[in-house]
Amino acid sequence: MSGAPTLSYPPIVKQREDVADRIRESQSPERWWAEARADLDWLPGGRLNIAHETVDRHAVGSDAGRVAYRFLGKGGGFADMTYADLLAATNRFANILGRLGLGRGDIVCTLAGRVPELYVTALGTLKYGGVYSPLFAAFGPEPVCTRLAIARARVLVTTRAAYLRKVEPTRSQLPDLEHVILVGEPAQTAGVPGTLDFNELDADAAASFDTVPMHPEDVALVHFTSGTTGRPKGAVHVHEAVVSHAVTGRVVLDLHPDDTYWCTADPGWVTGTSYGIIAPLANAVTSIVDEGDFDPDRWYGILDREAVAVWYTAPTAIRMLMRSGADLAQSHHFPSLRFLASVGEPLNPEAVVWGRDALGLPFHDNWWQTETGGIMIANYRWMDIRPGSMGRPLPGVEAAVVRRTATGLEVIDVPDEEGELALRPGWPSMFRGYLGDPERYREAFVDGYYLTGDLVRRDQDGYFWFVGRADDVIKTSGHLIGPYEVESVLLEHVAVAESAVIGKPDPVAGEVVKAFVVLKAGVEPSGSLARELLAHCRVRLGAVVSPKEIAFVDSVPRNRSGKIMRRLVRARELGLPEGDVSTLESTP
Repeated sequence: MSGAPTLSYPPIVKQREDVADRIRESQSPERWWAEARADLDWLPGGRLNIAHETVDRHAVGSDAGRVAYRFLGKGGGFADMTYADLLAATNRFANILGRLGLGRGDIVCTLAGRVPELYVTALGTLKYGGVYSPLFAAFGPEPVCTRLAIARARVLVTTRAAYLRKVEPTRSQLPDLEHVILVGEPAQTAGVPGTLDFNELDADAAASFDTVPMHPEDVALVHFTSGTTGRPKGAVHVHEAVVSHAVTGRVVLDLHPDDTYWCTADPGWVTGTSYGIIAPLANAVTSIVDEGDFDPDRWYGILDREAVAVWYTAPTAIRMLMRSGADLAQSHHFPSLRFLASVGEPLNPEAVVWGRDALGLPFHDNWWQTETGGIMIANYRWMDIRPGSMGRPLPGVEAAVVRRTATGLEVIDVPDEEGELALRPGWPSMFRGYLGDPERYREAFVDGYYLTGDLVRRDQDGYFWFVGRADDVIKTSGHLIGPYEVESVLLEHVAVAESAVIGKPDPVAGEVVKAFVVLKAGVEPSGSLARELLAHCRVRLGAVVSPKEIAFVDSVPRNRSGKIMRRLVRARELGLPEGDVSTLESTP
């Protein structure tokens, strides 16, 4: 609403005026994206390659000696990789793919933490003309196998430990997976048949390679995201996505060429690729990559010691920092810090204000999805923040609030009325399909709009406000979790007859996974059984995806077609209105 409180900046920290003016003066989405395309280098014949825009063009000029990545080790110490180093390393990996006989468009996956080899694999794959698909390192065997199978990945780059625990037991189910490359210390492959050593391959590879010119619409990336039913969705993105990543890095994150930038997102998720790899490199900045786990004092030390100028993190991390207290934050100094941004889930107003009070700067929330590929709506540095708001759309993005009707969509023009967020297709980083599932992709578009599944309202000044999800996807610590995957694993346990999974509000994670379990006849509920089910899920799914709570119930509500009514489960758990229950099998 127009009367919502705002946070204004002192003039000294306003966004540079050329960016603000560019946003204000852009007259149409077409002009906006035309200008953004003109900012890139391109390849002859109108060809494009993300690796050229992020590595090659910087590595041969004045930026060649600039540090592209500073990798911070868990136990201390660091390793720098300049743009020239990154050029040679990605060239070597592209040559490795050639020696392995990969074809253009074949998919290469990674299953690893924030190690240098992951970043080299991502960019070397793109340089070669392959397709890169990151997998979250904390996934358990079941999610990993499912995603590798959907991708029909030919190459997997991972660690010895991850391979032995999460891949080897199911490799017989992955006929397309021809090559597994292990990263880490030398001799990683000893006693592990069917694997290759990254270090050995790298040592034998040439450091020169001609980046493959790709058509802008050629597939570059596949990012997996969860749905409420069925298999995970592999969102397909093309090389032209770099247009969105580059321009949003400048106008939303306010990246300057001499900046040190830190994106804390795990590279297994879309943010860690779009804004941990592509956007910063396209803007020739230095990125911090921390291999260590979250620790408030460590994080503040990194911001201080590494002179971070722009920090992009998640609401869960911010809330955890808030729990550690403002005194800890204020015991450090951040003279270089210029801009704070957040993404992954809605940022509560208290966190925005806390940033200003504890760090001297407010956090700027922004909104986008795996399917959008890049930032769509944001609180820009040059405009006042309304804490709790998603901000305003990018000038190249046509956003609307809509209501589904029997005949299509109705656009809601009344301020502050709730509806579903819809976007007009046409931005470069928009996904081009769901891998192997064209029908699912078609269903995402109605009446010329992409339907996001997020419920929002727009105030009379054009600020958007998140209301909730139109479906049942759980968002915990910035990660999307499909209830169906968790329910399926629970049903594999010999004691479980039925299960329903929801997201339960949590002050730190946003939501945590809670499972409601119906036991088979003759099985009695107990604390030990609940712990056994939690352990079963952690082994199969990983700690992030598995439930944090188990509740034993006599039944779960279903509609007449047999679909679990998770909306009703959640309403009953939280004491919310149950709404329409006319489609239930029976109403208890």
